[in-house]
Amino acid sequence: MSKTLVLLGAGTGLGPAIARRFGREGFRIALVARNRERLADLADRLAAEGVEAAAFPADLARPEEIPALVDAIRNRFERIDVVSYSPLDLTGFTPAADLTTATAQRLLDLYFLTPIALVQAVLGELRDRGEGSILISQSVSATQPAPVLSGIGPAMAATRNYLQSLSAEIAPDGVYAATLQIGAMIRGSAVDAALRSGAIEPNSEFPEIDPADLAETLWEMHAKRDTSDLQVP
Repeated sequence: MSKTLVLLGAGTGLGPAIARRFGREGFRIALVARNRERLADLADRLAAEGVEAAAFPADLARPEEIPALVDAIRNRFERIDVVSYSPLDLTGFTPAADLTTATAQRLLDLYFLTPIALVQAVLGELRDRGEGSILISQSVSATQPAPVLSGIGPAMAATRNYLQSLSAEIAPDGVYAATLQIGAMIRGSAVDAALRSGAIEPNSEFPEIDPADLAETLWEMHAKRDTSDLQVP
């Protein structure tokens, strides 16, 4: 039976590139994001390229709904082998002086509590099989605090801390967990589009990076398992 990648945050930049990279290795792809039409279109495009994929619309800022989502994916594909988590919330670009508890809670749900719920939902299966990967891609603000990024930064820092602890605990069981901190603008992403349209103002200059290069990095992390925390570029 072919392996299954659960791709959470299947947007317009990194998500499709990850799907194609793992799809080339024979993985089937469970696509998860809020936009039902975009997911269906991506599933159709992947199918045309020879990659089996199915759409599972969901709001990833609702960690309490993760168990039912994972059950639905298992019912469709029978197994889960790799989880890739890279959602985006543009409202997370928040100055520290303006951060409210309501905004912080929403971002903690999306970037920290949902990853915990995912681990709880899939870890038993991965441990039983003695293999599998949990990959979380996020902003370099998790390790390098910056102005206007005090919404996503603290939540992602918590996730990085959690994944590093988790990695050490589950490695003896054959399960791999790692974080990828991205310090570049991903071409074709929602942030890239918002910056180009003027919808958000940049607070610093970032190099650009091809999402296919990031997808290759994530594949190599999964395949080689030689680091639990990597920053690019």
